[in-house]
Amino acid sequence: MSAVVVVGSANVDLVVDVERPPRAGETVLGGDLRRNPGGKGANQAVAAAVAGGVDTTFVGALGTDEPADLLLASLQGAGVRTDLVDRIDGATGTALITVSSDGENTIVVAPGANARLKLGTPHVKRIAAADVVLAQLEIPLDVVLAAARARRPGAVMALNAAPARDLPDEMWGAIDLLIVNEHEASDLVRTSGPAASKLLERVPAVVVTLGGDGCVVAERGSEPLHIPGIRADVVDTTGAGDTFCGVLAAGLARGLSLPDAARLACAAGALAVTRPGAQGAVPTAAEVASFAGGKAP
Repeated sequence: MSAVVVVGSANVDLVVDVERPPRAGETVLGGDLRRNPGGKGANQAVAAAVAGGVDTTFVGALGTDEPADLLLASLQGAGVRTDLVDRIDGATGTALITVSSDGENTIVVAPGANARLKLGTPHVKRIAAADVVLAQLEIPLDVVLAAARARRPGAVMALNAAPARDLPDEMWGAIDLLIVNEHEASDLVRTSGPAASKLLERVPAVVVTLGGDGCVVAERGSEPLHIPGIRADVVDTTGAGDTFCGVLAAGLARGLSLPDAARLACAAGALAVTRPGAQGAVPTAAEVASFAGGKAP
């Protein structure tokens, strides 16, 4: 059975709609406050399970508060395995999000329990059984590195390097696939020229997401390939990138080529922006296949 293990963050999202985000020192009036399950890791796990259609485990840390129960219920409702989610004394991670009238968002994260995530023997065993291991950077770097080292030979270690931060040399050597948006790619290369080509000097494969314009897939030994986006009516972009990552990982776990997995991921991301929220906006695998113009996975 194809399997994805997502090692990452889980946050409760506190979301308010605004006409535009406030400038420094400015207060703006917004709409009603919404509370949704979120966090890059949890979002990507839901996407891999629901939109990607593969067996998915989430490895993360939650507090002992009520928001943790909200997150667990969302993950379990999506069919994600949560037996390796740790409960830690203290607060669950929280994200403060504004969504402007054009669907764009700003996000500030208070990590909470995410900052105290550690891998034990049960986590390492599950990671070693996965076809794809997917991580992000809302958790400690040493945890991401430990996850990469725990994967079995032949499995893919995919890193969504978000939010952008400097990566140590040992991390670069542990990545099989890097997933970044244009800004994150530029932050990592810090030079002029095509970012994907520069990043290929450090990792075997790179996917650079371009929002509504799709993505660029770059693999060593091949010319970079631009995969066009699918136009959609934007309501909320909050979880679109995470949906893309989860579906990309699921496609690779099912044996798709990187370009084919990226095509499905683009369709899933486009569908996600047409709905509010993050995990609640994740489409089904059948919806993704139909939107992409293919057969259901």
